[in-house]
Amino acid sequence: MTVKNLLMIFGLSLIVGCSMAAPGSHATADLKDKDGKSIGRAVLRDTADGVLVRLEVKGLTPGLHAVHVHAVGKCEGPAFTSAGGHFNPLQRKHGLKSPDGAHAGDLPNMLVTKDGSGRFESKTDAITLHAGPASVFDSDGSALVIHVGVDDYITDPTGNAGDRAVCGLIVAD
Repeated sequence: MTVKNLLMIFGLSLIVGCSMAAPGSHATADLKDKDGKSIGRAVLRDTADGVLVRLEVKGLTPGLHAVHVHAVGKCEGPAFTSAGGHFNPLQRKHGLKSPDGAHAGDLPNMLVTKDGSGRFESKTDAITLHAGPASVFDSDGSALVIHVGVDDYITDPTGNAGDRAVCGLIVAD
């Protein structure tokens, strides 16, 4: 086999390998409390059947906390209202239990243990890390928000989740 043929085969395998590797994009969010203190991190990863969202946090109050992707990539404390409402490109109602929902940014609640630490993992096919209408990397970006309370999964538009306790700008990794 000639060097030219080997280079062609190598080049084709790179092209095929790259096209098959489309899922696998990553994003992160440094999660900060209202005082700007880092309390954890989120990692988002594209998979073949959705985006896997993982969080690890410390220093929160024990109990269930709502987790949402918010529509604007700004996390100005202490209230984090700069993050806008829930990410909702399809203009649906709020709630994982809503017959008219859910927002693309609606995620399950996260359990924080009595020592203030929490781990969360959920997969969603309602958002993407690639270009398109459900991309968290739209013109104004997106943020990941943890609320002080639990999401009831139905009350529009917020799930009665209470104030925003933590916010992190979602950035491509």
